Amino acid sequence: MKTEIIESLTNSFEEQTQRTDSGVEYWLGRSLQTLLGYGKWENFQNVLAKAQTACEGAGHKVSDHFVDVNKTIPMPNGAAKEVADLMLTRFACYLVAQNGDPKKREIAFAQTYFAVQTRKSELIEQRLLEAERVAARKKLTVSEKALSQTIFEQTGDTQSFALIRSKGDSALFGKSTQAMKAHWQVPESRPLADFAPTIILKAKDFATEITNFNARQHAMRDERTISNEHITNNEAVRNTLLERGIRPESLAPVEDVKKVERRLSSSDKQAQKKPAALPKSS
Repeated sequence: MKTEIIESLTNSFEEQTQRTDSGVEYWLGRSLQTLLGYGKWENFQNVLAKAQTACEGAGHKVSDHFVDVNKTIPMPNGAAKEVADLMLTRFACYLVAQNGDPKKREIAFAQTYFAVQTRKSELIEQRLLEAERVAARKKLTVSEKALSQTIFEQTGDTQSFALIRSKGDSALFGKSTQAMKAHWQVPESRPLADFAPTIILKAKDFATEITNFNARQHAMRDERTISNEHITNNEAVRNTLLERGIRPESLAPVEDVKKVERRLSSSDKQAQKKPAALPKSS
């Protein structure tokens, strides 16, 4: 997500922040609906219901974080209409974001925005980048498992996947997996991908997805045919990267993705720890 988009979204979310007399932050549900890119209140209510269930499951009172209120909205000809709304704490908004449509850019932003207590857009941006990398690593794992399953189903071989993946690495990096591990100083027992930058994870995932698709589409029945397919796809991805000035083997390794994942998980747990509640209405 571009820096200017993050800054714009940060400002939009900040503009809708309100505070109770006791200083507790809250957002109105209908305002949050718009911020999160939901056109219809009815659709957004489904997300709110899931968030309330999650709140209860986390051991917090729903009434502390989701408070029913009425909101007056203008109508044509100067008339006004009262509609149901909700006051939502930061914690409630966090749960809403966690239960929203992850394909929405606004949801991806909100999941970080409500999880952290800082409003500094550069720190929000850093967390978004880390979350993107963790997601890319998980996606590559899914793609590789799918390819492994395809290889087994179509060749009956349980050992070929590691060899095919290694040949793909050689085609992508111009170096063997072992050479890249030595170059990046990756522990022998750890996958190379755990230390790869996001662009490489997505490149490997794309090549793997193509291999899996074509292996199934063309009913490839032996290791050699699938290997050649995977090599071709990784070479094509490598050429695309080179054309854009990105040389895979020259990129620096990045922080162990497992550490990043643990840090994000810790941040999420902190967001659920003793969240500020809304005052009871008298």
